Amino acid sequence: MKRHIIVGIGEILWDVFPDGPRFGGAPSNFACSTAELAQDTADVFMVSSVGKDDLGQRAFESLQGHGVHATCVQIAEQQTGQVLVELDAVGVASYRFAENAAWDNLTWNDALERRTHDCHAVCFGTLGQRSASSRNVIQDFVRATSEDTFRILDVNLRAPFIDDEVILQSLALANVLKLNDEELSRLARLCRVDGTDVEILRQLAEQFQLQCVALTRGPDGAIILQGDDVSDMAGVPVDVVDTVGAGDAFTAAMTLGLLAGRSSEHINQSAIAAASYVCSQSGATPKFPPSLVGH
Repeated sequence: MKRHIIVGIGEILWDVFPDGPRFGGAPSNFACSTAELAQDTADVFMVSSVGKDDLGQRAFESLQGHGVHATCVQIAEQQTGQVLVELDAVGVASYRFAENAAWDNLTWNDALERRTHDCHAVCFGTLGQRSASSRNVIQDFVRATSEDTFRILDVNLRAPFIDDEVILQSLALANVLKLNDEELSRLARLCRVDGTDVEILRQLAEQFQLQCVALTRGPDGAIILQGDDVSDMAGVPVDVVDTVGAGDAFTAAMTLGLLAGRSSEHINQSAIAAASYVCSQSGATPKFPPSLVGH
């Protein structure tokens, strides 16, 4: 069986909860969840930057502990990224980000160039592009991948780092889009589309020539659209501990399903199951039970 090469590119940071720091960052969570779910069917790489500090060393250890290759993680003079996480009464997270972190200072190098040549899927977001340096590297990396590569934009809008121009640039580079219901409203206004959720997703797919569009709706489940193949599936009831990383697990399972050529229904079922499991655990990158691996 061919091993797929999958890349997460963007921010590495530590989510600082009231009880201490936990490894995070949307593309980092994506990489860890993908490696856990894929096991020996894929090689997963992270492209980012960390500082020369304890959290930077712990970031390497966390990636490697989940089976993610860290050879494309750079070491910068700036500190490893941190974000203060606050949870409301039902476990929903809000975030406050430290600025000018290591992940804001990505540089292009030969290792990144080589990785673009054999990459089957790359996942990127807009938060990781908040600085010009990292934005240029991320966009150059995605642009350099082959036409057959799944270029997955997980919008990941985080105030105050929301830039309409970056969103549109990223949509133009992507061929797969994943977003949540709040982000759907923002993109609908920006791209001047309206209608039902499915109609908006279909219009976005047509406007940006997207092969697949996925809308996550928290406890209400998700919609996945691949051309005329549409799955609208309810959520799985779960006792929520926190929601951090759930969307990234959804994207991870979706990516593996796309690479396997699965139907929208199959992909949606697997992705909702993965996201629901993460909601039932503390932290963004738990180990997955065998029942969720390889599906």
